[in-house]
Amino acid sequence: MSLAQTKVGFFGDFGGSFVPEQLQGVLDRLDEAFQTYKDDPDFRQELDHYLREFVGRPSPLYFAERLTDALGGAKIYLKREELNHTGSHKINNVMGQVLLAKRMGAKRIIAETGAGQHGVATATGCAMFGIDCVIYMGEEDTKRQALNVFRMELLGAKVVPVTTGTRTLKDAVDAALGDLMANYENTFYLLGSAVGPHPYPTIVRHFQSIIGREARTQLLEQEGRLPDLITACVGGGSNAIGLFSPFVQDETVKIVGVEPGGRGSARGEHAAPITYGGPGEIHGFKCYVMKDDDGAIQPTHSIAAGLDYPGVGPEHSYYKASGRADYVTVTDEEALNAFQVLSKAEGIIPALESAHAVAYAMKVAPQMDREQIVIVNLSGRGDKDVQQVFDLVQR
Repeated sequence: MSLAQTKVGFFGDFGGSFVPEQLQGVLDRLDEAFQTYKDDPDFRQELDHYLREFVGRPSPLYFAERLTDALGGAKIYLKREELNHTGSHKINNVMGQVLLAKRMGAKRIIAETGAGQHGVATATGCAMFGIDCVIYMGEEDTKRQALNVFRMELLGAKVVPVTTGTRTLKDAVDAALGDLMANYENTFYLLGSAVGPHPYPTIVRHFQSIIGREARTQLLEQEGRLPDLITACVGGGSNAIGLFSPFVQDETVKIVGVEPGGRGSARGEHAAPITYGGPGEIHGFKCYVMKDDDGAIQPTHSIAAGLDYPGVGPEHSYYKASGRADYVTVTDEEALNAFQVLSKAEGIIPALESAHAVAYAMKVAPQMDREQIVIVNLSGRGDKDVQQVFDLVQR
């Protein structure tokens, strides 16, 4: 199956750029710079240097032997993005975009964040290069992730709590786009997920695909073959698209994205637009989105702040519509259980976001043969979530 962009900025019927003319000019210049530098040897050499020496790549592909034995089915491998500097996959994209921003002459970088991991990564990259940094974060998320707020401020970033709407990730994106509109002449918007108007989904996929490329090479070295199943949590979908895209042409590899099922299937109780939503428009692009009968964006809920978004990346939307990937839900309770199970079985505390993918693997691995292989993208570490989990399990 060939899954290529059908026209510039689109994946099938999804993607595009539906923004005011002024902002379109900014995006066109960004796309031009990206196309100029993404394969430039000097740019690649500098990015590879920082990914190796600063981020700590390649991240290991770890055989979770105790978890595998406990479940009694397929071999489970963890792609350990939580071992990256700053604790998640977010730094991969940040390093690429910061180097792009430098080449474009940006004096100021802004970003949105939900769980805070993209904000921490962006603040880290800006600190390293001495660039002014502003992070927009929903007020509700600043409370859930207070430690990450302090980390961003410690790194020199200004954190702006967003008090409109549901005060979560969607509203942080709204605020960041508003800032870009007002300050586009000197500001670079470092978008953290595989969402937004073109060219952002393509840029983020490009810089995150190192996850899947590494995992592919590592598993071939360790097992001599490709996996039977790869899985990752999906909010906006950057960690998942990073794992999935290098395997898309391998039809023997099943691809499953795991959406946050929250507390149930009713509106406002989950953040699973592929499972419960339909095609629509949000933040200047087309995707599966949570909306009511009149097309209004609906509130969402997830135990994991980084998954609490009413839309999803256009490439994921295309994978769903084309049948190349399946998308399922995992509830808050199941994710919380997986958070604790992996911690005890392997000595690895996952982010609550990543725990959704772990929970799915825990469901399906026992139904598979012992010779089959599952790769789970462990997109982040759970240090940021320990207080939240402590409060939940003490209730």
